Amino acid sequence: MNIKNFKYNEAGLQRFFGPLESRIMEILWDGRERSIKEVLHHLEDDKPINFNTVMTVMKRLTDKGILEKRMQGRLSLFRPIQSKEEFMEEQSKKLTENLLDEFGGLVINHMLDAIQDVDQELLDKLEQKIKQLKGTKP
Repeated sequence: MNIKNFKYNEAGLQRFFGPLESRIMEILWDGRERSIKEVLHHLEDDKPINFNTVMTVMKRLTDKGILEKRMQGRLSLFRPIQSKEEFMEEQSKKLTENLLDEFGGLVINHMLDAIQDVDQELLDKLEQKIKQLKGTKP
């Protein structure tokens, strides 16, 4: 799935989704299929919201290939196509590839600058990955 609008100035899921989409995805990523009405009840814990609004957003998420819809009689049940972890992995990979395609080595330099204060375990993984790419044994 390809998210077209990455928002640099946002945080978390709102980098990929609008505010309501993010809240809906968090509810659905608990692992259970849910109806629009069930999602609505969870959303209303924060503030009242219109059923048609939730239905429209969930339909759009389905059209984008993020949610899957299954009919159980007359009831529509929705669930994410991917787990939250799979989604974040795929999107971060695509973002990295796009940045590398456009900016090349600059991106790598900036990433290395950004990880100066990171834990030793991440640096060890990075070192192993570089050795693999060079064709040497870790």
